[in-house]
Amino acid sequence: MTIDVSAGASAGDSLSRIVSMTQPFDLLVGPIGRLAPCAGPAPRLGSDLQTLPAAERGAVGIRGGEIAFVGSYDDVADHPASERIDASGKTVLPGFVDPHTHIPFVGDRAHELVMRLQGKSYMEIGAAGGGIHFTTRSVREAKKEALLHAGKSLARKLLRSGVTTFEAKSGYGLQTDAEIKQLEVLRDLTEEVPQTVVPTFLGAHLIPREYEGRGDAYVDLVCGEMIPLVAERKLARYCDVFCEEGAFTVEQSRRILLEGKKQGLAPRMHADEIVDLGGAALAAEVGAVSADHLLAASKEGMAAMAKAGVSATLLPCTAFYLRKPYADARACIDAGCAVALATDCNPGSSFTASMLQTVTLAVFGMGMMPEEALWAATLNAAYALREHETLGSLEPGKRADLCIWDVPSPLHLFYPFGENPIDTVVCNGGIVFKAS
Repeated sequence: MTIDVSAGASAGDSLSRIVSMTQPFDLLVGPIGRLAPCAGPAPRLGSDLQTLPAAERGAVGIRGGEIAFVGSYDDVADHPASERIDASGKTVLPGFVDPHTHIPFVGDRAHELVMRLQGKSYMEIGAAGGGIHFTTRSVREAKKEALLHAGKSLARKLLRSGVTTFEAKSGYGLQTDAEIKQLEVLRDLTEEVPQTVVPTFLGAHLIPREYEGRGDAYVDLVCGEMIPLVAERKLARYCDVFCEEGAFTVEQSRRILLEGKKQGLAPRMHADEIVDLGGAALAAEVGAVSADHLLAASKEGMAAMAKAGVSATLLPCTAFYLRKPYADARACIDAGCAVALATDCNPGSSFTASMLQTVTLAVFGMGMMPEEALWAATLNAAYALREHETLGSLEPGKRADLCIWDVPSPLHLFYPFGENPIDTVVCNGGIVFKAS
């Protein structure tokens, strides 16, 4: 573990970054036991992931929802502040960024857990009427109010695990009105929760039952009706597709992503989750922002992604739920990919809103080192959403999103198993969660 804190070091030794000090802070966090701002150019790659600079007795000053100071508490101990938080003996990190969730959804698929434990595969469960099709029925029938309520509930759970920004997708409607309904709920959700919500259109999540055997006709609907409507109403930033055997072919995925790109929706992908269909290579070809899952991706596909600047967003909780081998995080890092981590929060294959559990599985399941996992859940995760200019690290001018953890160092997030030592979450400069 190379979290860079030497005995007696202070935040002023290497982390002092100051902007205007002529006005009081709205909030001053300090003194901080261990401050790890995850600062610097994005994305963090290769061996640079192996060091996480941190310092003792630090402070973060916040003004107007932005970070105004990061450095030594001794430099600002007497500076006026409307509110103060003493974080002595605790660890401060940027808020986690979750770049892949399937919020909003309704419906319970607990019965699928038994099927999975009996050896049924993800695709076998879907073919039996479960999986995405099951949730699609629930979402189509749900009123917007029910979807919004469910989205708010999941956002609160994400917040309690330190998530201050999350991506959220449609994809459980699979017909125009229902897809638009999900995206409108996401638009409303941004006004109801303290986090930053990044919306993605995933009309190509699966071919719906009514188009069974007519996949190309459904692609016509996605490209000819759904994407133009989503773009016209400015309901999403991204266009996603599940490029997988039993879902959408490489050719169909290419068509959808290029149409989305033409309409101003940047491409991202579910790629090579179950079989190596060539999704990683397609992500590189179309200039996708991110390719996600990658459990079955080839080294050639990873190399192509790295060359094209495509983020590799890994979802260890999904592998855990599906009882599949984890994605080869080390191969992704060695290939030069910008590795990010996400919960894949969904009702079937990853029913969790815990980013802390995600980073823990990344370490104990995928073999990442703790500092690599923390970079992948902060600055690199922000980069996977192309939000790194304003989010993902504690630097002056960025949005003031941070978490105070009741542990003496970042390593202690991983040392005890199954605990959630969150103390305080700050979003946009305000305290939005505090443990009792």
